[in-house]
Amino acid sequence: MNPRLIGVAGPLQGASFALPEGEVSIGRDTSNQLYAGDGALSRKHCVVRRAGASCTVYDLQSRNGTRVNGIPVEERELAHGDHLSVGSSVLMFLGEAEGLEVGPDQMLIAETAELDMSALRREASERLDWILSKLPGTPDHTHYLHSLLKLATAIGGMRDRESLQWQLLGFLFDLLPTERAAVFHFDKAGEVESSAAWDRSDGPHYSLAVSKTVLNRLYVARAAFIQSPESGAKPALCVPMVIAKIVLGAIYVEGGTSEAPLNDTHLQVLSAVGSVAALALENLEHWERLRNENQTLRAEVSLEYSMVGVSERMKEVFDFVRRVAPSDATVLIEGESGTGKELVARAIHHNSRRHENAFVAINCAAIAENLLESELFGHEKGAFTGAAAQKKGKIEIAESGTLFLDEVGELAPELQAKLLRVLQEKEFERVGGTKPIALDIRLIAATNKKLSQAVERGEFRKDLYYRLNVVTLAMPALRDRPEDIPQLAEHFLAKVSRKCKTKKKDLSDDAKACLLRYDWPGNVRELENAIERAIVLGEGETILPEDLPETVLDSSPGTPQESATYLSSVKGAKRQAIVVALQQAHGSYIEAAKTLGIHPNSLLRLMRNLNVKATMEAGQSASRESKK
Repeated sequence: MNPRLIGVAGPLQGASFALPEGEVSIGRDTSNQLYAGDGALSRKHCVVRRAGASCTVYDLQSRNGTRVNGIPVEERELAHGDHLSVGSSVLMFLGEAEGLEVGPDQMLIAETAELDMSALRREASERLDWILSKLPGTPDHTHYLHSLLKLATAIGGMRDRESLQWQLLGFLFDLLPTERAAVFHFDKAGEVESSAAWDRSDGPHYSLAVSKTVLNRLYVARAAFIQSPESGAKPALCVPMVIAKIVLGAIYVEGGTSEAPLNDTHLQVLSAVGSVAALALENLEHWERLRNENQTLRAEVSLEYSMVGVSERMKEVFDFVRRVAPSDATVLIEGESGTGKELVARAIHHNSRRHENAFVAINCAAIAENLLESELFGHEKGAFTGAAAQKKGKIEIAESGTLFLDEVGELAPELQAKLLRVLQEKEFERVGGTKPIALDIRLIAATNKKLSQAVERGEFRKDLYYRLNVVTLAMPALRDRPEDIPQLAEHFLAKVSRKCKTKKKDLSDDAKACLLRYDWPGNVRELENAIERAIVLGEGETILPEDLPETVLDSSPGTPQESATYLSSVKGAKRQAIVVALQQAHGSYIEAAKTLGIHPNSLLRLMRNLNVKATMEAGQSASRESKK
């Protein structure tokens, strides 16, 4: 199979594109081979260049960047399973599969006349032992039974259709006196979805013509047939592969000799083979569905946790992830709450050799101290009151993967000692257990504290700190990288629109100015919440300043005294403008909103926030008094 890009999330979801030799361009313009009407895509966003089995992605100085496994790249060779994020879409890269390929000319489905046949009306879904019981009681019976058991063992662990069909074809030549054989897979409409053929003499490149009419009848009747040589055609057998009365495919063989012609016994044996193969094919399709769902979920996680930023501080973070991810070194991430420490942890995992295994996160501050030990290490049955069954802990679940301990500075002293021993000995015991369990994990820890200062205060073990402090990253606060705010805002606008299944809104220049003025004490998380609030409460197709939280709307870069004066002036001006508009509209907030050029709902929200109703009533009361 040639390398492919599979769209698993965003506007390009569902796209499947085989990568030819040369370049494939991706972007918003329709001149690209892969394009989507996505505002987050540049017109010419990136290209994927294939040279043999090697595929490399090149960013074309796109506005929002190109990311591989959540990390912005300018140039990166793609590996099988990588997630390529472009705009709001995620594409999964599937490299060349090893093994045999089915050439396009290996099978011809011929629109020939209907063949003369005698159908043996047997339900192919009948149990295997029933079919075997119909075989004659000869030494061949034992041979066929052993062969079927061998086949079931061989194909039970197959994980792709090509391997299954080639294994099945090879088995048929060992079992039956056939010269040629073919395997078909049907789609839900009964059309041939894939096929493979083999000739005993010419090998897998033989083209075998099979009547499409025959296949259609077999699909509808779900019954096997034997083609008699008296009709002038070659002797042949054809059986369906059926599960729960659904025809998944068919097996066709032809040939035989005068000494060993194809007969009813061979047809019954082939029916048994079809039953075994149908079960394997059903299991394979179920496994493929689970794998695709898993790939989609992984891609959505990659989209959810992609880091965004163009500032020098974020470029340092991206470079840190690129350098640290390939190793198994313990990583300590420090930074304020909401700066994206877990995003960095996930990016390190997704770009490491452990990316196919579990990423297990646990917040040490969110679980009661008396439950955290069991949550981390698991427990044996009866270890304490309520332990009705054995339970694996987060550490054990993360085996061969990555364990992320968020807010590790909140660990109790006793748990700090146990964690230190686990890191030193590479083994642990469940609560109430006595048997050591070997451990192979990568540990990433995060904290919003300065652990070095916590060590000085005696709040954190010095030896554990040194064990965690192998490689350390300090995440920058959002106020230290304001140039990233517009790009982050656009990212969250697209993300929330996907989440709420609404059309993506634009951000007005005035709203963007408000976002840039605010110092974001809650960092990126606060920005995301502000954007989500604006999308939910905003009435128009554009995010306006009044759609933003009041704390953001009334922000100012000055000193505290200057800020207080500024905020007071802004609120006063707003209040005065609304009162005047209401007086001119004779108290109608709808007409007042038209005068002010804002949506009526936005005006009502401003009136509540600024207590304009009371002010307006006071003004009207004063006016009535003056008239007296």
